[in-house]
Amino acid sequence: MDNFYLNKNVFITGHTGFKGSWLTYWLLKLGANVTGYSKDLPTNPSLYDQLKLSTYLENDYREDILDLQKLKDCLQVSKADIVFHLAAQPIVSESYLNPLNTFSTNLIGSLNLFETLRCCSNESVVVFITSDKCYENKEWIYGYREEDNLGGKDPYSASKACAEIGLRALGLSFPQRTFRYCTSRAGNVIGGGDWSIDRIVPDCIRRWTDNKPVVIRNPSATRPWQHVLEPISGYLELAKTLSENQSLDGNSFNFGPPTSQDVTVGEICNLLSKDWPGAKIRINESLSIGRESSLLKLDISKSLSLLKWSPRLSIEECASMTANWYLQMRDGTSPQDLCNSDINFYMDKS
Repeated sequence: MDNFYLNKNVFITGHTGFKGSWLTYWLLKLGANVTGYSKDLPTNPSLYDQLKLSTYLENDYREDILDLQKLKDCLQVSKADIVFHLAAQPIVSESYLNPLNTFSTNLIGSLNLFETLRCCSNESVVVFITSDKCYENKEWIYGYREEDNLGGKDPYSASKACAEIGLRALGLSFPQRTFRYCTSRAGNVIGGGDWSIDRIVPDCIRRWTDNKPVVIRNPSATRPWQHVLEPISGYLELAKTLSENQSLDGNSFNFGPPTSQDVTVGEICNLLSKDWPGAKIRINESLSIGRESSLLKLDISKSLSLLKWSPRLSIEECASMTANWYLQMRDGTSPQDLCNSDINFYMDKS
């Protein structure tokens, strides 16, 4: 990334989440002036607190992405050069329990940010993070390309597709603006510091820490698993490239592993268990949360070609880094040291 982010003013929504915390930490390492905007801490414990990130931010706003006036006020104060939008309701199972909140947060929240940016006078580049699940998933063996149809058969997936459609409509409707934007669609992320409910890695860690078997409900489902640093490096590269190339305005980009590296839920659990002494896995397919896709792959050719971005870690490295993050933290290593080590290892792979 050279010195691109040094002294840049960066505004991040959803900065207290798992992915947002990793992004915030990396940007601080790169010398950026970071302002965060999130409703609250999504988990307890949280990586955000473990890294003591609030100590290092320009401003740490705890506001709702649906509060348009608050969002405008905070963004104006930040004088942002770069904006990353990660604020979301990110859990598929939660979307079945609270579908309207999921649509409001993921769709209206994204449109609120777009509208807020239209009111700002300073020039900026913006990366809207949506999801690989925004595609109309036909569960075929091919990776989805950015031009493929959007859809969604569960509230979460549909809300992300709606956000993509809404952003594109606004982008085309208001071409004269002070900001350029892209959307990014990443696969399932794993890595140290995720404490979410109903995600496979933290579920494994919680059960194995208590010397209990983890119970998985859909072992044959295939996902584009990747370490959290993979898509974050993509977001960072996307913002940098967008600032240099205005022709990318309004484009979408996939960030995922090579399709040959996609593995099942059962396989990712087995890989994690190799580094965790005494880990046990059980299968109970009756624990359904609603409809779940069994196959999803991404085509990353566009990111390879236009951003010169490519994944750096094998699936074995992803799983080992993740399991060892939790093991070493349990044994007393600080989360700051662990995140530093992972970022340095990742950068050395380039």
